[in-house]
Amino acid sequence: MGLFDFLKKKETSEPKNEKGALLAMPLFINNESYNIDSVIQNLKNLWGLSIINFSGDNNSAVFTVNNELVTIFFVPGQIPGDEVSTTIKYAYNWHKAEEDLKNYTGHAVVSVMSAQGSQIERYTILSKLLCSILSTSNSIGVYQGKQTLLIPRNQYLENIDDLQQGKSPAHLWVYIGIKTSEEGNYLYTYGLPEFDKQEMEIIKSPKELLEVFNFFANIVSYVINGDITLRNGETLGYTEDQKIKITASQGMFVEGQTLRLEM
Repeated sequence: MGLFDFLKKKETSEPKNEKGALLAMPLFINNESYNIDSVIQNLKNLWGLSIINFSGDNNSAVFTVNNELVTIFFVPGQIPGDEVSTTIKYAYNWHKAEEDLKNYTGHAVVSVMSAQGSQIERYTILSKLLCSILSTSNSIGVYQGKQTLLIPRNQYLENIDDLQQGKSPAHLWVYIGIKTSEEGNYLYTYGLPEFDKQEMEIIKSPKELLEVFNFFANIVSYVINGDITLRNGETLGYTEDQKIKITASQGMFVEGQTLRLEM
């Protein structure tokens, strides 16, 4: 198996237009957990959210936030299988993930179940829930398997200000993969179909990695926040003179068709 084969993600089999449950898992060490009363108070005090129809305890709870049904339950053990250990290979944002998560002892399962609002509204609720759990506990970080995301606690909490200002932290919802080689820099998304958008890639860019990454991350946010649909043959750029061509092609890092940005 080559490196590109290892990095290549499989397309989800779920229909792209179907709003399934959103799922994330805060991870805990030293046999610790969260306190549901503290989480609820934080949701009210920090985010000003109205919590109704609450039932449950620290083991499992169900309630409604902004017409979205939410569930939280705790599992005193590791996530079965090799999901986390496999995802660690992609977690360039968490350099000590393998060491930090070697002996984690439990995880919470946080779900936004119903689909009354838009995907941005639902993901915003999910992120606020996770911030409240992280803020009121010693959770070490968050695992989102569908997007191949592992985000350490402090990095996740850095987004509180943006969430309070109504900004959408797309990097918490979509994975941006990176690979460098002598031929150039490669970047790709994994998770845009959640927002009914096609995955994107940049292949063999000669530009500096930071420049390419910042541009790519901004495009991801632009597409999600503005509900923008990019199409084959179009161009985009920061200025009228900057024309980055968009080409639909077979994905190098994700299965199926992607939109390749030529820069």
